[in-house]
Amino acid sequence: MTLRNRLSTETSPYLLQHAQNPVHWQPWDEQSLTLARQENRPILLSIGYSACHWCHVMAHESFEDEAVAEVMNRLFINIKVDREERPDLDQIYQTAHHMLTRRSGGWPLTMFLAPDGSPYFGGTYFPREPRYGLPGFADLCQRVAAAYAERRHDIAAQAVELRDAMMDTVPEAPTAQARFDPAPLAAAEAALARAFDPVHGGFGGAPKFPHPTDLSFLLTRHSPAGRAMALTTLRHMCQGGIYDQIGGGFARYSVDARWEIPHFEKMLYDNGPLLGLCADAWAQSRDPLFARVAEETAAWVLREMQAPDGGYYSALDADSEGEEGKYYVWTREQLAEALTLEESALAARRWGFDGAPNFENRHWHARIAGELGIGEESLLESARQKLLAAREKRVRPACDDKVLSSWNALMIEGMVHAARIFGRDDWLRSAQRAMDFLRTTMWREGRLLATSRHGRAHLDAYLDDYAFLLSALLEMLQADFRRDHLAFAVELADSLLARFEDPEAGGFFFTAHDHETLIHRPKSGHDNATPSGNGIAAFALQRLGHLLGEPRYLAAAEKALALFWPHLRQSPGGFASLLRVLDESLVPPEIVILRGPAAELPEWTEALGVQAGRLVLALPNGLRGLPLALAKPESDHVNAWVCRGVTCSAPTARIKDILN
Repeated sequence: MTLRNRLSTETSPYLLQHAQNPVHWQPWDEQSLTLARQENRPILLSIGYSACHWCHVMAHESFEDEAVAEVMNRLFINIKVDREERPDLDQIYQTAHHMLTRRSGGWPLTMFLAPDGSPYFGGTYFPREPRYGLPGFADLCQRVAAAYAERRHDIAAQAVELRDAMMDTVPEAPTAQARFDPAPLAAAEAALARAFDPVHGGFGGAPKFPHPTDLSFLLTRHSPAGRAMALTTLRHMCQGGIYDQIGGGFARYSVDARWEIPHFEKMLYDNGPLLGLCADAWAQSRDPLFARVAEETAAWVLREMQAPDGGYYSALDADSEGEEGKYYVWTREQLAEALTLEESALAARRWGFDGAPNFENRHWHARIAGELGIGEESLLESARQKLLAAREKRVRPACDDKVLSSWNALMIEGMVHAARIFGRDDWLRSAQRAMDFLRTTMWREGRLLATSRHGRAHLDAYLDDYAFLLSALLEMLQADFRRDHLAFAVELADSLLARFEDPEAGGFFFTAHDHETLIHRPKSGHDNATPSGNGIAAFALQRLGHLLGEPRYLAAAEKALALFWPHLRQSPGGFASLLRVLDESLVPPEIVILRGPAAELPEWTEALGVQAGRLVLALPNGLRGLPLALAKPESDHVNAWVCRGVTCSAPTARIKDILN
């Protein structure tokens, strides 16, 4: 069969980047997989994403090269996958890569598969010519294809062992009823303390990642030491170059331990949780640094990351004009051209432009390096605005403009949370527009879709999509209660249980019960760059169960926690999302229901503020069709009911009764 490159009709910007390659790229679909089986040809699977620097490097070196493409086309069925649209495939083959190589994975992920999808060799980036101790890619392809032709029995035996090993990563059903206790909470904090960098904040050395789920766990703990670790880390991040001091928003990680030089790509999934964390950090510390960073990050999202129809875009590339970071860094000449002498002197002192170049020995990247004097804030803001305007005239990094349900949910929750803390109606409206987009575009006949671009929504959603969106709805109900949002939350929760729950063992599979059959079906409780779908699903279901008095939701959350309980007891590091479930299973959240005239409710919600372990629902008079647990009687003044678990206090009309 004569093949051609079939990526031109895809929605993923990453796949479209490769649509003109001489490689006969195929999408991951039944046609491609059937062809591999019919022709008994191995598969070369390449997984990446549009903002990935080394994905671009490998594409330019090998996938755009006619000679390399000829080898690939002759020997393999070549399949290209966007890890953001197909996180199921990425999870499976990253795990397989680690098991085969005993090395951490990453992107681009390059895996060689038997026609049935079983991997038998893999790596990440490979150069076109031999270097970095790696073979040249065309030569590697020939050797790997020869291995499949000559050692099929060995490869088949290895595939059986690999699948068995992957099944061992799925926790077994509990044999006895779990008895939960708080010991894993303290153990997890102690583990983070051992890895904590007391000088620069963060955990471990370079490269250094934000770990927002761990920071959220520490910040919401009633522990001065944990709170101090979280605030120290966030403060150093906000002062460092991982935060865009000129335009707002956080990069994916820092290449050094000081948070100074980032890998410049900006991902939506980092910035949503970090926006919420900065708001929490300000609420706890009143440090104006956190308020400024929250303000600038939200402004960046509204300016650059929200589509006209309401959805949030996925990412900004690290590269522009073929160079990583070129859009963000400065020369002395560029600074002098954009600023007055007075502004330039202040900017140099504040952002470290007066020292040696800190990016590739020839450019400067801004980070907070000096203190501001009295009355210098307005002059610095003038300089920032001028540098932002000058930067926007440059060739911009590419924007991955697809809308992902899970990542949008993370940004919606972060935006709403920050809006509640800072009282920002514009941020709340932004999040509501994104939520409305997901409901109208991604929710169809009781099923959620994963991705949308230019009016085309497709791919069945994954556990993370459902779980993160349910959690975002619970945050939104506290900011602006709408019956349709509550109804949507119930629909979403019911669909999540029907499509993902393991009713026998407990917990939730990453893919739905009717998803295509792959070589493995993950069920992980571990947090990664994004929170654990199992952790967030259990947390949101547990909260919704308490809110509505719905035992089905509470039981599903308890079974998920019980499934992972042995992991939490033995080694709780990396399970921060599930630890939040444990925390609220031991002490149920406080639920405050306010009922009364709409004009009087804001005084109460402002006085109550935003606290971990508390949900506040403000229900104005006139709402009809409320569930029994929320259908409190109306009156001509605000009454408050405080509930915890199955116990509710008598109503009170005095704010101080709750605050005390």
